[in-house]
Amino acid sequence: MLEWYWTLAFLLGSLLVIMFMGVPVAFGFLAINMIGAWVFLGGWAGLQQVAHNTVDGLVSFSLTPIPMFLLMGEVLFRTGVAARAIEAVDRLIIRVPGRLSLVAIAGGTVFASLSGSTVANTAMLGSSLLPDMRKRGYRPTIAMGPIMAVGGIAMLIPPSNLAVLLGSLSGISIADLLIGGILPGLLIAVCFFAYVMVACILNPSLAPAYPLPPMTLRERVMPFAIYVLPLLLLFVVVVGSILAGIATPSESAALGAAGAVVAAAGYRALTWPALRTSLIETAKITVMIFIIIAASLSFSQILGFSGATNGLVAFIKTFDLPALAILLIMLGILLVLGCFMDQLSMMMITLPLFMPLARLAEIDLVWFGILMLLTLEIGLVTPPFGLVLFCMKGVAPPDISMRQIYAAVVPFIVIELLLLAAMVGYPPMVTWLPGLSR
Repeated sequence: MLEWYWTLAFLLGSLLVIMFMGVPVAFGFLAINMIGAWVFLGGWAGLQQVAHNTVDGLVSFSLTPIPMFLLMGEVLFRTGVAARAIEAVDRLIIRVPGRLSLVAIAGGTVFASLSGSTVANTAMLGSSLLPDMRKRGYRPTIAMGPIMAVGGIAMLIPPSNLAVLLGSLSGISIADLLIGGILPGLLIAVCFFAYVMVACILNPSLAPAYPLPPMTLRERVMPFAIYVLPLLLLFVVVVGSILAGIATPSESAALGAAGAVVAAAGYRALTWPALRTSLIETAKITVMIFIIIAASLSFSQILGFSGATNGLVAFIKTFDLPALAILLIMLGILLVLGCFMDQLSMMMITLPLFMPLARLAEIDLVWFGILMLLTLEIGLVTPPFGLVLFCMKGVAPPDISMRQIYAAVVPFIVIELLLLAAMVGYPPMVTWLPGLSR
């Protein structure tokens, strides 16, 4: 039997090698599970155990919110209802420094509360607002930075599929994670808003002012009342039903998906091609996520059975570190991994090791879960391989370089790191709202 550290190095090292070879995350985990099961779980009997784990892991009712939230976002995105909401926000915000950047932050926050999709958020805002920003003379820093930064808020604000996935795999209450992400997500949006305004006041050349077509108060307010407020009611129904204890996360997700279809039909935007595309895309992403979930559960069992998890926990215990030090080490590892890996891979690799450490240190698990989500969100925009950075490159004009994209996002990374530090130092910023629903 190998020592625990050799086992851990073998399993994690092999997984990283497979991922860096370009193998999709789901298939990389399956490959390592097959090898690990054969070596550590007893050959054919181990492979049979992996098959049992796959079935057992996917019949959990707690996974229901994932396809429901995905469908909710896809319907609003594919039918164009979300785009109308962004246009309504555009009309509402007038005569302020960095106006279009503020529209991106406000509109992105609204869409984040409806879709839960970071990539869709970035792609829609980038394709709809960035050309106008460029035409108005906005500097790339103040044009692209807010669009990329606000996309990650979808990872925190319900409906967040990553929060559901984290809760399902870690045993943390999904309802608490969904509710707990609201205040941090909104606080991040407010800080982004304040930064853009201050930066544009201090340096007006970042976002030159331009004349707006004359509009009456009714022309500015009515689109917001028609296309945004009803959708925000949808958010209130999803979150409020959980907070009030009326519905479980699965039931609230079903309400959200049904509400999105009804809303799209009410706006006369629901067509069969749009609904069909929404269902197909939801199925594609759900299958990928479910394969990763099944593989992750087997990976956790292999780590546990081989002694790697217990060995690591015992090793950390010998240092007698305070809980805060263990927490900072875990968050630091996630920040480093965020420079090179996608969020699902980071979560799958670290959760089997981090959860026993969090329990050892008696860290509040809801607090830890939200901090982990925020750290994963920072990884989305961290150079050189943040997913959102490449999404922005895909929708940006060809003359925009990756160096400009990196420079644009740096101030917003700093803001998020400062907020992460504040939430570490003052846990009630995270735990207060979930505490109301208990």
